[in-house]
Amino acid sequence: MTVRIPLLPLAISLGDPAGVGPELIAAAWAQREAEGLPPFFAVGNRDLIEAAARSRGLAIPVVAIAAPDEAAAVFPHALPVLDVGTAPWAPGQPDDAGAALALRALEVATSLVKQGAAAALVTGPIAKSRLARIGFNQPGQTEFVAEACGITPENAVMMLAGPNLRVVPVTVHVALRDVPFLLSTELIRSRSAIAAAALTRDFGVANPRLAVAALNPHAGEDGRMGHEDAEVIAPAVAALKAAGIDARGPLPADTMFHAEARATYDAAICMYHDQALIPIKVLDFDEGVNVTLGLPIIRTSPDHGTAFGIAGTGTARPGATVAAIRMAGECAARRATAG
Repeated sequence: MTVRIPLLPLAISLGDPAGVGPELIAAAWAQREAEGLPPFFAVGNRDLIEAAARSRGLAIPVVAIAAPDEAAAVFPHALPVLDVGTAPWAPGQPDDAGAALALRALEVATSLVKQGAAAALVTGPIAKSRLARIGFNQPGQTEFVAEACGITPENAVMMLAGPNLRVVPVTVHVALRDVPFLLSTELIRSRSAIAAAALTRDFGVANPRLAVAALNPHAGEDGRMGHEDAEVIAPAVAALKAAGIDARGPLPADTMFHAEARATYDAAICMYHDQALIPIKVLDFDEGVNVTLGLPIIRTSPDHGTAFGIAGTGTARPGATVAAIRMAGECAARRATAG
């Protein structure tokens, strides 16, 4: 199915200016025609992005815009940038001034999408520890965007998506020892239901199929290796089925991610961070996209960090940024088409 390009441009927040975000935004614009990307504009600082582009040998035009409605006319011949602050471009050397610019860019980009001035939000990678130093009190950008949209953290669901796999971790940035105590039948059910609804609304999957992973090896092996699978996960799967959602599980995770198994489902619901992220990073390392489900707006992000160690060297690959932009545009187009 051909997906209509959204009428409004996408807003891309800068990310930490000392990381790879600015140069990858520039690289994505340079590949816009080859990759068929929808119009977008960066929120950050024009001079900084231009300097980052030059570090990659990209002599691209970068034009400051005063408002999002100028972006569509500029985009075909220059990268539009909405200036929201200043910071020196010092790749690999994060500081508080850069963190302040990253936060301001995130705030403005989120607000513009909420207001309907942009079709979707793509967030550049940030350094959470740096943001915390300047008063950022959220665990990450996902929680920030959710709160800005009036969505509680438990209803903002992370999905990592690539060409070969989509995964949803039920618990995310927590210690492995805490996972069994944090899992509940309702948490698994609700996050799975949000994922199923988003697969239909934003990804065009009419009847989503969910594969729900077990927590323990061999799905607990009849209680010999844990009771969580039978007592917590299985009832969640039953509740999903009762609600008309095609869900299977709990399934032993070690047999869920080979090619034949992946062909039987549209998303894997995983119990903890690495259970979800290891397979997708193996399969789709350069094209993985972090999508926040359950929001009234579209939000995506490349599935990688700031990569301070290689910022400014020209070696960072833009594949995940390109994929995040493309996916945001496709999801926004589906919502626009559905009305």
